[in-house]
Amino acid sequence: MPHARLEKLYNAMAVSKLDAVAINPGPTLTYLTGLSFHLMERPVVMFFTPGKDPAFILPELETPKLGHLPYKVQAFPYPELPGEWIKAFRKGVQALGITGKSIGVEPRALRILEYRFIEQAAPGSTFPDASEALAALRIAKDADEIAKMRQAVVIAQNALKASIPLIKIGMSEKELAAELTIQLLKHGSSPELPFAPIVSSGPNSANPHASPSDRKLQAGDMLVVDWGAAHDGYISDLTRTFAVGDVDAECQKIHKIVQEANAAGRAAGKPGAACAVVDKAARDVIEKSGYGVYFNHRTGHGIGMEGHEDPYMRGDNLQILEPGMCYTVEPGIYLTERNGVRIEDNLVITEHGAESMSDMEREIRVVGI
Repeated sequence: MPHARLEKLYNAMAVSKLDAVAINPGPTLTYLTGLSFHLMERPVVMFFTPGKDPAFILPELETPKLGHLPYKVQAFPYPELPGEWIKAFRKGVQALGITGKSIGVEPRALRILEYRFIEQAAPGSTFPDASEALAALRIAKDADEIAKMRQAVVIAQNALKASIPLIKIGMSEKELAAELTIQLLKHGSSPELPFAPIVSSGPNSANPHASPSDRKLQAGDMLVVDWGAAHDGYISDLTRTFAVGDVDAECQKIHKIVQEANAAGRAAGKPGAACAVVDKAARDVIEKSGYGVYFNHRTGHGIGMEGHEDPYMRGDNLQILEPGMCYTVEPGIYLTERNGVRIEDNLVITEHGAESMSDMEREIRVVGI
C-alpha cells in the first residue's frame, strides 16, 4: 500500500511539474509513511523526489521509528544542538540534488521553522503551493480507510447514546462536554480526539462554533452537540440537536426544516455530481422556508485523516464527487441570541450514490427531564 501511495505522489508531482515535495508532520506524512510525528521545537521534514529514495531529516531521538518504514529512505538525523540542524537539511537536499529546483509545500501545514531551514539548505529553489496535488492523494478513500471511518462513527454514536441519560437541567455545557469526552474514550476512541466536543445550549446554540461554557441547561433550550471520534488515524464528525424539556413552536419548526435540509443534502450526493449541488440541495430547503439568512456556512466538508479536508460542499465548488470521497452534510439554522439547530452526518460516495455512515436518529428528542 505505501508503495502505491508513493506512485500516486510521483504521478501527481509530474502533473504539477514539481521536482520535489517537502512534507512535515501531519496527515500527509502519516499517509505516505505510516508514521506519526508531533510538531515540536525540533524540525522534522521528509523530501520526496522521483527516482531517488526519500530523504528524512529528523532528530536522532526519533530514528528508531525509521525501522517501521515500508520502503527505503535516506536518513539524516541531527543531534540536540540547534547549530547542527542546518547541516542535516543541507545533506538531505544535496543527496536528492534539489537545490535550485521546484519544491512543493503545504502552506497550511509547513511552519516557518521548517521553511527557513529548507530555504537555507536549497538556495535558489522555489516553493510552489502543492496543496491541490497532495490533497488529491487522500481525497478518495480505499476500503480500509472507509472501514476505519465507519468504526469512528460507531464509536461516536455509542458515546453520545451513553451520554444522553446523563443530561439534566442545571448541568453546565462544560459538564456535559466532559461526560461525552469520557464516553468517547470508554467506547474506543483514540485519545487524540479529532476536535473538542461542541456543546452549546440556548443562545449559545446559535453560534455554529461555540465552545462549551459554564452556562447551565434550561428548559426551553435547544442543545447542539457536535462531536467526533478517532479510530486508527481516521475520524468522524457528527452533530445532533436536542430539545431540553419543552421548546417553543418555532424551535420545533426549524428543527424539522433542518432535518429536511439534511435529508436533501444527503440525497443529492452521487458520482458525477458537483459539490455545489449538495450545498444547493440543502440550502434550497432552508431558503424556501424563509430561514435562508440564518444558514450562514457551507453545507459540509471532506473528512478522513483530518476533520476538515477536501472536498468542500460549497456553493461555488464545482469539484466532481467520485467513489470513495467522504464528507459531511451539516445544514443549520441559527437564530441569534435565541436558539440554533444543526444536524450533521458523515457520507461516502459509492458507485451508485451516497451512503450515510451515520444513522443515529435525527428527529427532535427531548432530554434533561
